[in-house]
Amino acid sequence: MAEHQTFDLIERITRNDGTQYFELGNVFLNGRAELAAERGLIKEVRILQLNIPHSNAVKIYENYINENYQFPDANLDHWEEWAKPAGKIKDAFDSILQANHIS
Repeated sequence: MAEHQTFDLIERITRNDGTQYFELGNVFLNGRAELAAERGLIKEVRILQLNIPHSNAVKIYENYINENYQFPDANLDHWEEWAKPAGKIKDAFDSILQANHIS
C-alpha cells in the first residue's frame, strides 16, 4: 500500500514467544495484525487506545514509518516489527506512550 498512513491508535502486540511490545497503527494496520495472528505470525494484537491525539510526536513517528516501511497487503507471510531507533524516533514514540498513559 503506497498511500500515507495516519496513525490514530495504540496496540499491544504479543509475539509468538509471549513477549509483548507496543505499536501505533490504524484500523487498516490493526486488521493486518489480526490477519497475522490468525496465520500464526504473531500470537495476539490488542487495541489499547483509540483516537489518540495527532501530536507532533505522532507525526514524527508516523513520517518515519511511512518513509521506511512497506505496509503489508492481504498476502502477508511474515510479520515485520518496526524498529524504533534511539534518538528522535524513540523519544517521540516514548512520548506518545507516556501522553496516553501506556507503559
